[in-house]
Amino acid sequence: MNDNNQSHELRILQSLRRIIRAVDIHSRQLKQKCNITAPQLVCLLTVVEKQTITVANLAKEIHLSPSTVVGILDRLEEKGLVARNRDSKDRRVVKVTATDKGIDFSKTAPSPLQDKLGTSLSQLSILEQSTISLSLQRIVELMEAEEIDAAPILQTGKLEESIGQ
Repeated sequence: MNDNNQSHELRILQSLRRIIRAVDIHSRQLKQKCNITAPQLVCLLTVVEKQTITVANLAKEIHLSPSTVVGILDRLEEKGLVARNRDSKDRRVVKVTATDKGIDFSKTAPSPLQDKLGTSLSQLSILEQSTISLSLQRIVELMEAEEIDAAPILQTGKLEESIGQ
């Protein structure tokens, strides 16, 4: 490997680490200020947007395993932000809806993205936003990480802590 390739790899790795660190800081601030984690917020916002959604479809929508989503929904339900009901025709199907409290919270909730990032992205052209999105998707493909269970918001910490959340 030549020095130029190694330099690019190092810069990419450093950039990814800085992104992970910034997301971690934002997630901690979100938890402290609003008593909700970023994955919980993403889940709630998706439920509010869809109005009614099955657990399986919610898991697909936010790129998490159904078991992870169940844990998140447990915590959202404890907070009174969502309700789960079994389908009357197929008792195996669980439908999720936002409560009035959840809908109200979603209207005033901060962005799951870091404020500065959200503002900065909105100021970019659609082409630049698309380029960033496609580049990040390509990095996932290059890392062969398409099937990794990952929330729209990065989670950090020890591997054992991230499993099953």
